[in-house]
Amino acid sequence: MPGLDDEVKWVRGVGPRLAEMLAAKGIRTAEDLLYHLPFRYEDRQNPRSLDELKVGEMASVIAEVRGFALLRTRKAPIFEVTLGQGRMAMKCMWFHGGYLEGKFHTGQTVAVFGKVEPSRTTRNFKMINPQFEILPDASEDAETRMLEVGRITPVYESLGGARLASRWQRKVIFHLLEGLRGAMPECLPRAMLDRLSLPDREMALCQAHFPPEGTRMDALQAWATPAHKRLIFEELFFLELGLELKRRKMRERAGISFATTDKVREAIREVLPFHPTAAQKRTLGEIVQDMREPSPMRRLLQGDVGSGKTIVALQAMLVAMENGYQAALMAPTEILATQHFLAARKLLEKSSRNYRIVLLTGSLDEDRKRATRSLINRGEAHLVIGTHALIEEKVEFDRLGLVVVDEQHRFGVLQRFRLMKKPNQAEPDVLVMTATPIPRTLALSLYGDLDASVLDELPPGRTPIVTRRVPDERADDVWDFVRKQVEQGRQAYVVYPVIEGSKDDQPEFDFAQDSPAPGSTEPSPPKAARKGKTATLFPKMVKEANPSAKSGLKSAMEMHEKLRTGPLAGLRVGLLHGRLDADDKEVTMRRFQRGEIDVLVSTTVIEVGVDVPNASVMVIEHAERFGLAQLHQLRGRVGRGAAKSYCILMTGERVSEQAEERLNAMVRTQDGFELAELDLQMRGPGEFFGTKQAGLPDFRVANLIRDKQVLELAKQEAARFVADPGTDVSEAERTRVRERLKEAWQRRYGLVEAG
Repeated sequence: MPGLDDEVKWVRGVGPRLAEMLAAKGIRTAEDLLYHLPFRYEDRQNPRSLDELKVGEMASVIAEVRGFALLRTRKAPIFEVTLGQGRMAMKCMWFHGGYLEGKFHTGQTVAVFGKVEPSRTTRNFKMINPQFEILPDASEDAETRMLEVGRITPVYESLGGARLASRWQRKVIFHLLEGLRGAMPECLPRAMLDRLSLPDREMALCQAHFPPEGTRMDALQAWATPAHKRLIFEELFFLELGLELKRRKMRERAGISFATTDKVREAIREVLPFHPTAAQKRTLGEIVQDMREPSPMRRLLQGDVGSGKTIVALQAMLVAMENGYQAALMAPTEILATQHFLAARKLLEKSSRNYRIVLLTGSLDEDRKRATRSLINRGEAHLVIGTHALIEEKVEFDRLGLVVVDEQHRFGVLQRFRLMKKPNQAEPDVLVMTATPIPRTLALSLYGDLDASVLDELPPGRTPIVTRRVPDERADDVWDFVRKQVEQGRQAYVVYPVIEGSKDDQPEFDFAQDSPAPGSTEPSPPKAARKGKTATLFPKMVKEANPSAKSGLKSAMEMHEKLRTGPLAGLRVGLLHGRLDADDKEVTMRRFQRGEIDVLVSTTVIEVGVDVPNASVMVIEHAERFGLAQLHQLRGRVGRGAAKSYCILMTGERVSEQAEERLNAMVRTQDGFELAELDLQMRGPGEFFGTKQAGLPDFRVANLIRDKQVLELAKQEAARFVADPGTDVSEAERTRVRERLKEAWQRRYGLVEAG
């Protein structure tokens, strides 16, 4: 019998050919196969009889196949099976079910699981698209029947067609567990398991795959049994242990101890444009306290839209510059980098200290790049602002003291700290900023090696933004409202999801997808058409539908021309999108900031950082196509001045259920942290930042939405173990923990080595 670390091809019932199919699913070892847990369970100890069923309940039924047929319809084929028990019968129907032809035969015993619905034609019930499994007949061996009926039966996601379906997995995993009985190594200290009342690994895996009689079905389906909790805790513990070791190892390194003298304090006061909020004072105090320490700072600064993160970061950079060091700020886009550059230059012009601020982006011509790099290398540039161009090998700092990374999640994981890895440099402090409020579970798993500061208060003068949903047929009302706002001296944004129309309608950035969270067993919600609810912002109703409304996505380029020559004729209408070259983008944004453009038609390129206090209206067309974080960021572009501001969410005819939930949440609240939690629940961790490559570990058991409490417990236990494993933890147990940690971080989580 193979050990846990052996290749899966050596497991009984697998072999080389099936091992290749399993490897495509990430299952390469015997252990990987054991940690591929059932996604649900069926109670085949006491399945429901047909006369016990109730409409609306989810039920498991075992019955005999009495008939089947493939029904041809105009839209799609429907496969129908009639199941019977005695005189009772139930129909099961699968839409688009042509693939089921030939699978069923009269007399077969079948287990189905689904929602019980009333039948229109008979007094019996029906199930639509139920999960099903054909059970072994009496001629099959007793062992096979033992795994299929008369017990709580695990149901697995298929690993590659019918050959690797649930029935095959049950048999292979059962034999693997039997072969490892009494020989499965434990990876957590016995004292920790006893203190937390968790079973050992062997028992946890056995009971998670084959629950003992009497296990509560609701606990199984919620992954809340002791066996599940043990396996979830194990995975999260090793993640948090690695992060805790990284954090402590960082504190042991030699960094820069910045002084905060009266001269430094005066420099900060000199450039502040307003009286700071209590939250800004608190977070700056936390950052400065870290900067005083001789070890390198690693801190996350997060806050809601408009909470004033940039001014806090600028004050931290002043501390570094007043101590004779350089500071660098890296932004994800040239527009945002340029805006940071202009804002910093404007604020620091008030100072008497003659700071030299430079901008380095990829679009600069080679002569300007070369001159700027020379200033940086000689130490004549005190504050360096730029894009990823800052991490190029040609860029060498003279005395880099502080690195600020804005919108961290838009950079690749490997770029995260590359600035501080420059050779022959002291280890600089690093401040990571994000304008996307991050739920605590994501912060603990993605940024767990950083200390966190949260800006939870908006500066004075930020007025609440009136948010309304408006169906597309009321577009004329919207443009009338925009025109009236411009007549009052205000400006407006109009945002579209794509740059120009095409048959593919490709967005500039990924849209939110109405797909279930990773690990969910629920099907994708139907794309049913649902009209937007009537808004109350506009008094007038338009009876005729907007003739420009159509099934395809409206684009920024198309609508810029239509608005400029149509509903907004006579206004100064500008266009901004990601395909413009950097100079054109900068010219357009400066004209909008100076008030030379009344309405800026744009894509999501203005999603973050753009600050125009006079802009009071944000119109988002096809709002149903955007994620919550994007919508909230776009809304945050207005409401930056004293005037009352508005966010208008225009929707097309087809709005999915998840899009309805997103739009309703936008109307209900402006709390970015509340919206972030909802966004995480709706889209799942892997899509929260709009990309699956945001540095999230690849969990195989844990779920960050479901397992919040276990994650908190794992963090506490990891910190406790690193501080003092305890005298009741043997050296052999510590060695196993270290080995498991290394394996988890390097292979399972796909992260760099811990510690």
